[in-house]
This record gives sequence, structure tokens and C-alpha cells, in this order.
Amino acid sequence: MAIGAQNAFVLRQGIRREHVLPVVLICGLTDALLETLGVAGIGLVIERAPVLLEVVRWGGVAFLVWYAWSAGRRALRPDVLVAAEGGEPRPLKSVVLACLAITYLNPHVYLDTMVLMGSIGNAQGDPARWWFAAGGALASIGWFFVLGYGARALTRFFATPRSWQILDGVVAAVMLVIAARLAFGGI
Repeated sequence: MAIGAQNAFVLRQGIRREHVLPVVLICGLTDALLETLGVAGIGLVIERAPVLLEVVRWGGVAFLVWYAWSAGRRALRPDVLVAAEGGEPRPLKSVVLACLAITYLNPHVYLDTMVLMGSIGNAQGDPARWWFAAGGALASIGWFFVLGYGARALTRFFATPRSWQILDGVVAAVMLVIAARLAFGGI
């Protein structure tokens, strides 16, 4: 439950109260699907394909640096920050496309779901691995709903542009650290 790119995006959408349901559904159902695929054995294939892992690694580094740059830019330009309920909402298509990019271009999504959860699930044997997959899927879906809709409790805190600057600054720093660890420490 570390706050990475995907969780930060869901949190931001929840605080803004903007297209929360599609965002939490995309993230939760994607995690459920990838965890199930991991338990089905695809995680082992990915784990044993070093070229694929390198492509995912460097694609992830590029994505995380771009995401950090975007968050840093928002933090440095308070005139473009939108607090709580002010400003124009982004179109649904734009939010969905951003959510899909953050979900599917983030290597940690694959590592956490298909490789890690798949490995742990497969260690349970049959039929327990499928119960593990079902539990992981439900937990992921539940997590994203709690994160997306629970973020509303933070609305008062994020009612000022300064709060958004702090959030975006923290997100930028976290994304850069994850990108550096990915670039210099491997996956």
C-alpha cells in the first residue's frame, strides 16, 4: 500500500471528487486481473524473460520521471493548481487515459501483482492459490475504493493551493526516488 504513482493519482482524483468511480474501477479491476494472471503463471514467464524485464524497467523509469516532472511543475506553479472544488474539471476521457497510462506503464504494478502476488499465490498450491488470488483481488478493489472515496475526508486540508503544492512536491520526490531505485538498483 505504498503511495506510488497509481495510488497518488487515485488520491488526487478522490480529493478533487473528479471521476472517482471510473478511476477506482480501472485500478482495482486491473490489479485483480493481473494478480489472477500472476497466480495462473504469467508472472513466472515475465520473471524469466530478462529482455522484457529491461524494457519494462526503462519504460518505467521514463514514465516515473515524466510523472515527477508533471507533479513538480504543478507544485511550482500555484496558478495552475486546482484546490478542492474550484476550477474546471478535466474531461472523463482525459482522466481515464491518464489513469490507464499510470496503471499500465508503471512497472511496479506488474511486479507487485503478477510477479510478487503470483509467486506467493503459487506457493499455496491448489486450490488455495485460487482462494489467495480471490482474496488479493477483493483486497485490491477494496483498497482503491477506500483510497478514492476516503480521500474526501482530506478535502478541507486540500482546500488551499498551498496544500496541493505540498502534495505535488511530495509526489514528485517519491516518483524520482522510485525512478532512481529502478534505474540504479534494477527491478
